[in-house]
Amino acid sequence: MTDPVAVVVDAEVASIARLGWFLAAGLRVIERAAVLDEPLRAAAAAARLTDARANVTAAVRTMYKRLGLDPTRTRPSSEALLRRVRRGDDLPRINNVVDVVNWCSLESQLPFGLYDADRIEGHVTVRRGQAEEQYAGIRKDVVHVAGRLVLADGQGPFGNPSSDSARTMVTTATTSALVVIFAPAGLPAASLVAAVIATQERIARYCR
Repeated sequence: MTDPVAVVVDAEVASIARLGWFLAAGLRVIERAAVLDEPLRAAAAAARLTDARANVTAAVRTMYKRLGLDPTRTRPSSEALLRRVRRGDDLPRINNVVDVVNWCSLESQLPFGLYDADRIEGHVTVRRGQAEEQYAGIRKDVVHVAGRLVLADGQGPFGNPSSDSARTMVTTATTSALVVIFAPAGLPAASLVAAVIATQERIARYCR
């Protein structure tokens, strides 16, 4: 890719995870976009009616197990969204960019990461978290990432497929965001490409 933010996948995890990413610039972030009400409602309703992505959910859980993680104790964010809507809850509403990413994650059943690009320092490396590495999470005190698949920049880890950091969270002040999709290495590349394209199109439609 030719994005200004360079993302490098460490060789140790390249056989376990395949990453898709892009930089979304020129964003207009608003707390609640009424135009998303119906698409998000429809997405949640569809997720309650079909198991069409059950194989992807299972593959993501296997990806976690290959990293030595229990996906029931530390759930992929995509599975957490699916469980939420299947118990009857709506998709969470944060802001239009986060809401679009959650919609795409629920639909694809792939974990996404979303980060304010202006809060990232230098290049991004995707690797295993090191002993005692941690960060302040969004709505969580501390996220411990030792052994997990993490994204790290010049300041250290700031995201993983289960929960992201407060440092790089997207807010109404964000104008450019890095979108990352975490996929199992064995997943057909076309599935990841489709998720990237769908997300790019929806961000262009609802967030600019």
